[in-house]
Amino acid sequence: MRDVRFEASLLDRFGSSRVHRQLALGPLTTFKVGGPADWFVELRGSAELRDALRLARDFGVPVFVLGGGSNVLVADDGVRGLVVRLHGGEITRIAPDRIRADAGVTINGLVRWTVSSGLAGLEAWAGTPGTVGGAVHGNAHFQGRLIGDLIVAATLATHKGELTGVIGADLEFGYDYSRLQRTGEILVTADFRVGEGEPAALRATARESLAFRKRTQPLASPSAGCIFQNPAPGRDQVPDGIPWSAGALVDRAGLKGAREGHARVSTTHANFIVNEGGAKAGEIRALVERCKQGVLDAFGVELREEIVYMGFEAGGQAATTDRGAEKTHGNPQD
Repeated sequence: MRDVRFEASLLDRFGSSRVHRQLALGPLTTFKVGGPADWFVELRGSAELRDALRLARDFGVPVFVLGGGSNVLVADDGVRGLVVRLHGGEITRIAPDRIRADAGVTINGLVRWTVSSGLAGLEAWAGTPGTVGGAVHGNAHFQGRLIGDLIVAATLATHKGELTGVIGADLEFGYDYSRLQRTGEILVTADFRVGEGEPAALRATARESLAFRKRTQPLASPSAGCIFQNPAPGRDQVPDGIPWSAGALVDRAGLKGAREGHARVSTTHANFIVNEGGAKAGEIRALVERCKQGVLDAFGVELREEIVYMGFEAGGQAATTDRGAEKTHGNPQD
């Protein structure tokens, strides 16, 4: 895709040092694979996000929002349209029991800030990859906890660049779900409920959480976190004797350690696919489909992906979105 007028408008608003043509997206994701974006801009704050969305709307250019890149697989041919990256930002205490974080703040950065400030509630999320925006978009979960349970309010941007404030209940949180996936809105800020805590005790909880992740997840290899959602009671039927766990199903189907090229189902946790070096996005996608089919054939359970696919539709258009990447202009908002 090449629109010289759109490109000129981007350059005029953000400058030549920040507007990139054909920037490789792989290095910006935790999978470390994927091709280039037609245009790429790293944004600073809500005003720049608003302007980028309005420019894209005026020129009919699709927009994809990249956060920490921790739950996304970018196609080998890249993404057609504008990719904007929300990275970094501010955290402020806006009330005794409430803090506000920009969407581009990393979850780990948020945990460090709250722990050092003696504020309790987020310490168990230590080690969570990605940003606040991605975590809220997909209602990140860990050991039965949902991050949406801590959200009391948020500021959202529509695909037209309009900002609106909502309360937490209006975000329609569910397992791996928020309203942002339905509406295409983009998180700008999120308000979290916090309490008072002793920094030393909070730090100990954070260390325990991080140690658990290191014991149970292949953190040393590039991956996108969990590939599949766990089966849901009332929606799925899992055979007796098998845990209600996507990783357990993949393992019992004999696919733990399975590989396609340089992509492999982790031998540490079968709900992770790791890039063993030089993997292609097509290899990872093929391994995802192989695991889904294997579990369906073995147990009659249809696994549902957690990860985002960017650039896999014809012409490089993203087909689905999730925590690590978000798409506007008619599709859900990492």
